[in-house]
Amino acid sequence: MAADKFSFDIVSEVSMMEVDNAVNQAQKELANRFDFKGSKSSIEFNKSDKKIILIADNEYKMKALKDILEDRFSKRGVSIRSLDYKSQENAFEGYIRQTAEIISGLPSDKAKELVKLIKDSKIKVQTQIDGAKIKVISSKKDDLQQVIAYIRGISFSLPLQFVNYR
Repeated sequence: MAADKFSFDIVSEVSMMEVDNAVNQAQKELANRFDFKGSKSSIEFNKSDKKIILIADNEYKMKALKDILEDRFSKRGVSIRSLDYKSQENAFEGYIRQTAEIISGLPSDKAKELVKLIKDSKIKVQTQIDGAKIKVISSKKDDLQQVIAYIRGISFSLPLQFVNYR
């Protein structure tokens, strides 16, 4: 039994169906809110580019749009850490536009950073970067559970899931 290897994968995945549902709910709330009546503010979702475009009349309404969107994300179970807000820019006729990219997958620089954190924890496991996931291997299940607890305890910039636990 001691020769058996146990493993799990660390991934960062976002359900695009849930993102679509959250954006649709945010659009409905935007249409019904009194403070947005007569406003040209909008929330648009570009599924092919995985981008959400927010357009608002002013800074106050942009903040309110972000709050609506993030509230809907959290209610749908989608982590708001998967949103990467770009800088605001001026749009047509004095409006403000801001793009939020949806981060899905584990970029190589973030994967390297996560592997370094695991190695610095001094838990006796092996790690491999395999495309958009990290495979963690050990001969003891307890070590794998320690790694999961350690990663959950740190504040990482991306939402992480642990899959294929064997």
